[in-house]
Amino acid sequence: MKKIGFIGVGNMGGRMAKNILEAGYELTAFDVRSEPVEDLVKLGAGRAETPRTVGENSDVVFVMVMNGDQIKAILDGPSGLLGGLRAGATLICTATILRSEMIEIGKILDEKGINVIDSPVSGGAPGAEAGTLTMMVACSESVLDNNRELLEIVGQNIYHVGEDIGMGQTVKAALAALTGVTYAGIFEALILGVKAGVKPEVLQQVVGTSVVGNFLFRDTSQNIIDRNFKGQSNIGTMFKDLGIARSMAKDCGVPLFTTSVAYELFQAGKATNPEEDNWTIIKILENIVGVTVGDDES
Repeated sequence: MKKIGFIGVGNMGGRMAKNILEAGYELTAFDVRSEPVEDLVKLGAGRAETPRTVGENSDVVFVMVMNGDQIKAILDGPSGLLGGLRAGATLICTATILRSEMIEIGKILDEKGINVIDSPVSGGAPGAEAGTLTMMVACSESVLDNNRELLEIVGQNIYHVGEDIGMGQTVKAALAALTGVTYAGIFEALILGVKAGVKPEVLQQVVGTSVVGNFLFRDTSQNIIDRNFKGQSNIGTMFKDLGIARSMAKDCGVPLFTTSVAYELFQAGKATNPEEDNWTIIKILENIVGVTVGDDES
């Protein structure tokens, strides 16, 4: 059985790593914070003091950090991951970063004989917890086949979106644009209905069974009604992903009208309540129009 490494075991990565441990794999974890690593050590994981140690003890390494600069820092230097990984090992990037960064990182690893899977994910903390993430995989068919069993532990929907490294990030950027716009529509629909006198539970029930009654609406509206604003999907991550989408759009010469509006909403939410989840934006709209969507006991 392959030995697995995991770098970045926070809100998403920690849940993914736990599923890998529960599947019976030997796992070595590293994070700049000690607390999440300790949680995994209690479940049987090995603790690494440096990224290099992760590489020395792993055949496959997952990387789930916030951005491309962090990945480059993890790879470089005497204590970096590159110094520990052997030729033939595999790095699976489940982080969402710029396409250009992923291509650059892929080239660096390829020169060292290390396989790369470019596979950002979607599904948030609930999907990471349940092992039902959607994975946008870019790599060769052979590398995918050799690691599919491992990917299926953390993801339910495994899509091979291309062989060129960077295509996974490309698909994720397009998805981020749609997700951000959808969030903005949810917030406006809820605030409009409640301001006009409709109970939020009525809106949730009707819209939830309509043509646009998807998981995102149902989950977001329930969290807003319950005033549950922490612990699932920190707003900083979505804000970053929307910035990546806008950057790719600029590179491709594509205007993103509604995505840019969503980006500004998330900018406002992040500036106001940076430690809360995506739906904290509803508070800004509530303050503007003078209503609360749900029972505000927070």
